[in-house]
Amino acid sequence: MAAQQNPRQLTLQALQRVQRGTFADVALDQILRSSKLEQRDRRLVTELVYGSIRQQRTLDALIAQFSRKPNAQYPVNLQLILRLGFYQLRYLNHIPPSAAVNTTVELAKANGLSGFKGFVNGVLRQYVRLRATNSRTTIAESMLADPLRLPDDEVERLGILHSYPNWIIEAWLAMWDVEAVTQLCHWFNQPPSIDLRVNSEQVSVQAVEAALQTVSLAYTKVNGLPQALRLLERPGQIQSLPGFQEGWWSIQDTSAQLVGYLLDPQPGESIIDACAAPGGKTTHIAELMGDKGTVWACDRNPSRLRKVTENSGRLRLKSIKTHARDCSVRDGNMDDTNQTATAFFAEEEIADRVLVDAPCSGLGTLHRHADARWRQTAAGIGKLADLQVQLLTQTARWLKPGGTLVYSTCTLLAEENEAVVTRFLDHHPQWSLSPPIAQPLFEPYLQPEGWLTVWPHHHDMDGFFMARLRRD
Repeated sequence: MAAQQNPRQLTLQALQRVQRGTFADVALDQILRSSKLEQRDRRLVTELVYGSIRQQRTLDALIAQFSRKPNAQYPVNLQLILRLGFYQLRYLNHIPPSAAVNTTVELAKANGLSGFKGFVNGVLRQYVRLRATNSRTTIAESMLADPLRLPDDEVERLGILHSYPNWIIEAWLAMWDVEAVTQLCHWFNQPPSIDLRVNSEQVSVQAVEAALQTVSLAYTKVNGLPQALRLLERPGQIQSLPGFQEGWWSIQDTSAQLVGYLLDPQPGESIIDACAAPGGKTTHIAELMGDKGTVWACDRNPSRLRKVTENSGRLRLKSIKTHARDCSVRDGNMDDTNQTATAFFAEEEIADRVLVDAPCSGLGTLHRHADARWRQTAAGIGKLADLQVQLLTQTARWLKPGGTLVYSTCTLLAEENEAVVTRFLDHHPQWSLSPPIAQPLFEPYLQPEGWLTVWPHHHDMDGFFMARLRRD
């Protein structure tokens, strides 16, 4: 029971799971579900887990500087504990330095590292002494005089200061100047917003606003999106908010909501969502078409499709059908028991619209996935781009003449975005871009070439790319 009540011990347990390969959000959810923490301590665990993972490179640089030894050379548990200690000292101004040091030393002792307690204490207190003159300033002011030593090389400097691998910094510097890259790095290091998408099939936006007001939860409308509300404070457990169980709304970032509007589904149509799980865009499509017609939700992983079914059930949507298949290959049926789906997808020219929300590097959502920057590699981008082209090539055969195909990703890399669309169009002359001209909703994101790009540091939304294609 004691371990279930100790926020830092639970944080360490979550980080240990991430170290073994579990995704950060999954590990955190597992730990919090089994804990007995009060809401304040749950927020602390969330901050410590995501923060220490997100700022990992910066923290390791500090550890190496003050201990004169790379963090990777220490036992794994000590690596994680040192990061936790330095994270609290560098980034959390509501925790007194003495408390951060003492709890970190105690955490080391409680996890079989008593022999290192003097080392942990000494390293952290050395850092505290060097920052003592800044102890009453803001975090931003304090970091200006931070003792972290940075190299002269621009890529290394930005990577260490903002905690990104060099290859991501290099990719962004190829697109923007140093000032813009700095803004982008800073944006992705902030906690993500929580955006709601109101289910217009069940309730009005005004009714959801009234429900949020009953629990004194502040919110705002977002960028002209008709179904979007952005929460301005952390709400605690999402499932306990009014309207969740009734299917009044879903959690979906505003950038992702734009995709459904670009697809522009109409009542009675047959629509395919080729990479549907967990179903955020699938359910939005069903809502936009008045739940009239058929939305085929496809995913190569049958277990992930169960989440689509769960979400559509909570939202009371009847038009969604699921089919386990790999849409990147011609014969991608993963479930021969679904005879209706097998017969449907065996034909060509079967859909009015197709959405390919493709698997990607996710570099437009790094604030939501703290460990993504460390999981992705530059070498993997080319393989992703090839898969994305395959998805477009295979799904295009399902479109009726005059049909619409929307390609979207949550990354900022041209190799996965503009280059993929260009490769597809070069080999499919009967297809062309179909820009959303003179539509105010899309004007802030529309590029001269005809595709749409959401820049996080400009639009305060997840980074996204969208292209609408039409078969002539």
